[in-house]
Amino acid sequence: MNRLIIINIVRFFILLLVQVLICNHINFMGYINPYIYILFVAFYPIQNNRPLFLVFSFLLGIFIDLFSDSGGIHAAAALTIAYARPIALKFSFGSLYQYTNIKFDAIDLGAKITYIISLTILHHIVLFSLEVFSISKTILVLQKTLFSSIFTILLCFILSVIFSRNTK
Repeated sequence: MNRLIIINIVRFFILLLVQVLICNHINFMGYINPYIYILFVAFYPIQNNRPLFLVFSFLLGIFIDLFSDSGGIHAAAALTIAYARPIALKFSFGSLYQYTNIKFDAIDLGAKITYIISLTILHHIVLFSLEVFSISKTILVLQKTLFSSIFTILLCFILSVIFSRNTK
């Protein structure tokens, strides 16, 4: 196995364990729950096999669901952002980006923040819409999305800065 495959397997299991053992037990005021496992979807290498990436994203979500007893909502949300990732990449990095040229450790800070925000908000809207599953509770879905997104974005940004291999 090459180094990149091993790094992604380790990232998969570390994010899964941190999410299940630590983040799933954070519930502040009923609205704030961090979901840092989306970092796997966000920073998975772009040039790799897309169908395999979709399978890995689904597996990560379904494992979170199994440990959380949440009935598939994390799998659906993770698969949604994995499927929509090319749109988020184009939105964040502009129409001039090339899939094979983006190195997440070397990109502009503003573009990285925009990218993490777009994936996080999409993930949270899907997740909380499926969790609440009631059109009459749209305000609750939006509240949970807003507050959890802020906390998740802060954690994801901090973790991406801490574990960045960029040595500018």
